[in-house]
Amino acid sequence: MINTLSLAPDDWLGLLSRLLLALFLGGIIGWDRELRNKPAGFRTHMIVSFASALFVMVPIVLGVVRDGDSIARVTQGIAAGVGFLGAGEIVTSSGKQSDSIRVRGLTSAAAIWASAAVGVTAGCGLWQLGLISALLCFFVLRVLKILEFD
Repeated sequence: MINTLSLAPDDWLGLLSRLLLALFLGGIIGWDRELRNKPAGFRTHMIVSFASALFVMVPIVLGVVRDGDSIARVTQGIAAGVGFLGAGEIVTSSGKQSDSIRVRGLTSAAAIWASAAVGVTAGCGLWQLGLISALLCFFVLRVLKILEFD
């Protein structure tokens, strides 16, 4: 079995392949959001996935990963940080006529969170898990939309 939690700083191909994979996986999810003209679209999801992979890759490249604890801490930080990004997507004011808040964008926020998660898989070198996850997320966003009741 190949140790995916080990990557040399001079392994240009390994570094590049993980980062490109993160961009690709985030793009799969963001493509649906772009097609639906959502504020957080193709590029946003790609960048969220890319940044998540980059955050995870730093301890891997530094060689400080022993038992996965450092990766777990980084992943927790990513999940919390992306939560703030998703919150910005969700909560919008309903206008000047009302003091109420209207909640919209839950699916887009969840998609941003999923993009971060697939970025983590790419950063850890788990390309099969990342690809399957991105495709399943795209399926939920695109195909299952027709089953949704409004």
